Amino acid sequence: MKESVKIAAILLVILNASLLVPAAAPYFDYLAITAAVVALALAVAAFAPAPKSVPKPAVAEAVKPPAAAAVPQNQARAEVVTLLGVFQEKGRLIDFLMEDVTPYSDQEVGSVARSVHQGCKAALNEHFSIEPVSTEAEGAAVTVPAGYPADEFRFVGNLSGQAPFTGKLVHKGWRVNSVKLPRVLNLEGDRLPALAPAQVEVS
Repeated sequence: MKESVKIAAILLVILNASLLVPAAAPYFDYLAITAAVVALALAVAAFAPAPKSVPKPAVAEAVKPPAAAAVPQNQARAEVVTLLGVFQEKGRLIDFLMEDVTPYSDQEVGSVARSVHQGCKAALNEHFSIEPVSTEAEGAAVTVPAGYPADEFRFVGNLSGQAPFTGKLVHKGWRVNSVKLPRVLNLEGDRLPALAPAQVEVS
């Protein structure tokens, strides 16, 4: 509103000034009528009550959930591959498993397996906390109570009735208490990390 009043006032001044210019004499009547209309509009604007400002209704801003951290779709698979890379680095596990051992004698395979066993055991202990499911010696009589975890016991033979079950421990089983997977950094797209880099000797 204030801007329109300013423009009208400036226009009125220009029109009144034009009436004093001799060259504008042929248009005197038109200029005078226009000046009167502008002056009337200014008078109406000056005496009109100021419009009441209507407060805008308060609108609660929707709380945006925090943006989820960008996680590559194959992050879990990459961590598994990286863990295999640890077994390869410490125990040459991939080399051993991918090698065709049929041409070698049991003694030759056994000597290599001992080295693989030592390295892989070190890697296993570094990333997993493992303990036996049953602490009894294999071959001992054990009782599996009611409400046992279904994934921790497997029954062999004739099973009937309700727990508790009593039998001979064939294998003590293993369970994991904690896992510490190696971190995967700078994962590129869908490409999984290499298990072990190819080694090139440059001369």
